[in-house]
Formats: sequence, C-alpha cells, structure tokens
Amino acid sequence: MSVQAERTHQKSSFTTVIIPALLLALIVRIFLFQPFNIPSGSMIPTLLIGDYLFVSKYSYGYSRYSIPFSPDLFSGRIFAAMPERGDVVVFKLPTDNKTDYIKRVIGLPGDKIQVKHGTLIINGEEVKKERIEDLALEGPTGRVRNLPQYRETLPNGVTYRVLDTVQEGISDNTEVYEVPEGHLFMMGDNRDNSTDSRFLNEVGYVPFENLIGHAQVIFFSLGEGAHFWQIWKWPTAVRGSRIFDLVR
Repeated sequence: MSVQAERTHQKSSFTTVIIPALLLALIVRIFLFQPFNIPSGSMIPTLLIGDYLFVSKYSYGYSRYSIPFSPDLFSGRIFAAMPERGDVVVFKLPTDNKTDYIKRVIGLPGDKIQVKHGTLIINGEEVKKERIEDLALEGPTGRVRNLPQYRETLPNGVTYRVLDTVQEGISDNTEVYEVPEGHLFMMGDNRDNSTDSRFLNEVGYVPFENLIGHAQVIFFSLGEGAHFWQIWKWPTAVRGSRIFDLVR
C-alpha cells in the first residue's frame, strides 16, 4: 500500500469512528443526560460549589431548551410531565432564556407561596421547619464555618436541608406569590444567598417550557478553588464522599 493510500485509509477509519461517536454523544446529551457543574453556593447544603452532576433530560419531556443553543424549532414541550414539588431542576433563566440556573421546585401552577420570618408558607400552611446540626462548611482557604441548618418537609413528604444564616433577612419576609398556569416557583436551599423566584425582576416565575431537566446524581466533586482540568490537584481536592450521591 502506498503512503497516500495509507493516509487515505487512516483518514477514513478516523472519520468512521469519530463521527458516530459525536452523534451518539449528541443524542445522549439531548435525550438522556447532560452534565452540569455548580458554580455558586445558592443550593448549599444540597449542592456545593465544585459539584458535577448529571441531569436527566427525559424527566419532564423536551422543549427547544433541550437542544444545544436552543434553536427555535418548536414551542411548548413534547412528552411533557410536570415536576413534583421538591425536585431539583435545571432551567433557563426567564429574563434572558440563555443562562442556566439550578433551584428547587417549591410552587406548582396555582399555588400561593409566601415566606414569613424565614418560614415557607404554601397555600396558607406553614412548611415544617426543624433546626438540626450546624453545617461545617470548608472554604477555599481551608477555614471551616459552622452554619445554621434546618430541615424542611414539604406537603408531599419531600424533605431536604436548607441554610438560614441571616435572621429576618431581606428575603425572609415576602409578599404572597400566586404561581401562574404553566409556570413554577423556584427557590434555592441557601435561602439568604439565592436569587430565585422571590425576586420577580431577576428570576420570577419560571415557564414550564424553560426546564432543561431533573438533577439526579453527583458524579464528581472538587473543593472550591480547584478546576476539573487541574488533575494534579485531584488527590487533595476531590470530595470522595460526595461522588455518586443522589440529589435530593
């Protein structure tokens, strides 16, 4: 075989392998699972900065936001299924339809949501909130902070932990929000450090169409200050205890 023929054969083999692999990866990303990383602390203690997680794309059906770059191919959702109260969801920010946010579903269409003195109220009923042990949170410098932590239990029985670090903070007392049809009310678990549906001009009610998927499992986690590509930092930065944790 000549050199030219050998190069042509190698190029053909490369194309035969790479193109199907890229197509398979694209199909998985659109229809099954998409990876996300957590850049902010708005979902502490459930999710920490540096967590990497898989989001299921099929849980709520598919919209144009399920596709990379969100092409305007169709409106609404295909195979639509409404989230359950308490689900942790990735969605496109309604104010720009581009930025990815991750929050917890608190209000469903028609619900009335309010916060009074740091207590969540859904349809006139206070959500059970219990003080539990402090969260020992290590920062990028290694300094550990003990933060007040609570357990909330939603009307459907879903339980999770929240932080309430500032008593009577700016978002601890709100108006009554009535969730419109076709929309959801989202809140971060780090209640005093989350820009969410309580701030109508910044997030507000999230259209059902804007949902990307349901956060399912943490597949990797690095301490603050370390990046995924900095392999040399992995031995000391990897949070091994969080790997394969389910997102609840």
